[in-house]
Amino acid sequence: MNNVLPFDELQKKAALIRLVILDMDGTLTDGSINIGAEAELLKRFNAKDGLGITSAIRHGLKVAVITGRKGPIVDRRAEELGITEDVISGVSSKKQALLVLAEKHKLSLDAIAFMGDDLNDLPALMAAGLSAAPADAAVDVRLRVAYISPHNGGQGAVRDLLELILRAQGLWERIVEEYCGEGKEVRQ
Repeated sequence: MNNVLPFDELQKKAALIRLVILDMDGTLTDGSINIGAEAELLKRFNAKDGLGITSAIRHGLKVAVITGRKGPIVDRRAEELGITEDVISGVSSKKQALLVLAEKHKLSLDAIAFMGDDLNDLPALMAAGLSAAPADAAVDVRLRVAYISPHNGGQGAVRDLLELILRAQGLWERIVEEYCGEGKEVRQ
């Protein structure tokens, strides 16, 4: 773990989280954008991030996506993961979108985590109770967040953040035990 905050402070913040908001490009993906003549063709997602998201949702955390880009790939991946109502795409102010989600779910900012990777994520990162970034986030982002994952965007950074939160809330071992038994029928 790469803590910017001391571990005990990080754990206290993580224990309060009820909503995890994720940037898409550079956080849930490696940041590559593949565009063909007609439209965006593909994004590469990580199955470990997916399993972390579905496990978190199944155990009571709300997960949302805020992205500046728009398109069917964003909606399809969110739907696969069970993020059905909190996908905000095509926005220029991620902080404003975060505030809308806080109001919608009647949460204080201390109950919200945001993970982003680049300068356009800074206002939302600075507003969230727990700010996090992938290892390959822009330097100016890494200098300003509470937690930096040891993993790059699209390579397990989201899973890492979710494990941190779920462990702080005493839920991770229950999730592991579920998989030791019969497992879960989840798409990731």
